[in-house]
Amino acid sequence: MFVRIGGKPMYLWRAVDAEGEVLEVMVQARRDAAAARKLVRKLLRKQSIAPTAWITDKCPAYGAALRDLRLDGIPHLRGKRLNNRAESSHVPVRRRKRKLQRFLSMHAPTYNTFNICRHLTTARTHRLF
Repeated sequence: MFVRIGGKPMYLWRAVDAEGEVLEVMVQARRDAAAARKLVRKLLRKQSIAPTAWITDKCPAYGAALRDLRLDGIPHLRGKRLNNRAESSHVPVRRRKRKLQRFLSMHAPTYNTFNICRHLTTARTHRLF
């Protein structure tokens, strides 16, 4: 999932099991093999056993990461609608993101109204405010 944090694009990496339970969450600035490798390593370290199959979207970074970590023996499935469990687990995050965007859209004008530009006022006036 792609999000913007502080104006920079960030990617939300999530690992979800067959029941839809979120196993691991990671935010990275890039969507490349190094980031995928980091997620897979973190997931394997935490779970301590390898899964019976990897189901991902069609991003080639996953295949490269699995090859680098020598996990080629485990089936890697990618295809349309195969990773619906992971996509469905993004829904609560998207809801929170929309609420945050609504709050920030109202916060910015209010902040600008009451913000005192320090460089435009004298020390005496600033203390008065």
